Amino acid sequence: MRILHTSDWHLGRQLHRVPLIDEQHRFLRFLVDTVREHRVDAVAVAGDVFDRAIPPLDAIDLFNEVLEELADLRVPLVMISGNHDSPRRLGVNARLIERAGIHLRTAVDDCARPAVLHDDHGPVAFYGLPYLEPGLFQAHFAADKPSHQAVLGAAMDQVRADLATRPGTRSVVLAHAFVTGAEPSDSERDITAGGVPSVSASVFDGIDYVALGHLHRCQKITERIRYSGSPLAYSFSEADHPKAMWLIDLDAQARLTAQRIPCPVPRTLARLTGTLDALRTEPEHTEHESSWLHITLTDPDRPHMAMERLKERFPHTLKLSFTAGHHTSDESYSTRVNGRSDHDITLGFVEHVTNVPATAPERDLLSEGLESVRVQAAAREAR
Repeated sequence: MRILHTSDWHLGRQLHRVPLIDEQHRFLRFLVDTVREHRVDAVAVAGDVFDRAIPPLDAIDLFNEVLEELADLRVPLVMISGNHDSPRRLGVNARLIERAGIHLRTAVDDCARPAVLHDDHGPVAFYGLPYLEPGLFQAHFAADKPSHQAVLGAAMDQVRADLATRPGTRSVVLAHAFVTGAEPSDSERDITAGGVPSVSASVFDGIDYVALGHLHRCQKITERIRYSGSPLAYSFSEADHPKAMWLIDLDAQARLTAQRIPCPVPRTLARLTGTLDALRTEPEHTEHESSWLHITLTDPDRPHMAMERLKERFPHTLKLSFTAGHHTSDESYSTRVNGRSDHDITLGFVEHVTNVPATAPERDLLSEGLESVRVQAAAREAR
């Protein structure tokens, strides 16, 4: 069976307030063309279809368009909800549209209910595990603690139990999680729970292929466990990440071959550093005149109307930072907190306000508060 693995479309997302709906439309046209050209048997979308729980109408229209085109091609699609999606909204009419070959797995009760597809060699069971917020689903799975490892492990136990009743059936699991050993980017939403956001790859033991979503870098964890990554760069930390999908072939004995399918690049992202005058005049930067740019100016003083003057040469400059020598006081807030967890940022705020590091009880209290807010937010989006 030939499977096209993609994820993290984030339909409706913007890049520094620039709408990306046209670029996302171009990607989905490419996806449909790839399905047709490579004679794909099934498409697997591993979550974060939309960028937020209530997506804009043009994102919904784009989603409906690609579903209709895949249905017209009679190519089954298996899709799960991610931590950005509203499971209830994404899963509206799931049982009805399953008749058209579109298998939405957004409900926790459906984790062990596979979409069973067939090729010339027999059945392939596709199990869809939507994003499982530990604080919400610990009790459902009777997991021993509210952690990603415990909850996802319990869900996978149900998957393996169902698979054991299907002898000779090859297996694919779609999941939305941070697997240990993977490389994150700046544009993924923090899913830390209990201080540990990741799960071990061993939680997926016994599965022929695991199609992962959540992290935006296309990467291989093991031969059978892979992230497709996002089809577009959604932060400047992804400027050097080649965007791609995985074309996976499972033969009769579940032997796997994988091919990386590069995604189209609508506009390159780049980061430039230098003085205002040098950036405006040096010929070496000509190749970036049409790029989306994050520019850092090194002038000892902030130049007057710096952004306007830069845009005369680089009209697609999206972000401007300043640095005076090695001083960091001019760094933006987002730059200072980049790569830090919510807990670390909160602790830093406490120390900044009180001029005293948080005590152990205060750290624990902040952790409990953040976890409570996370669970409440996840519960609202699940409605």
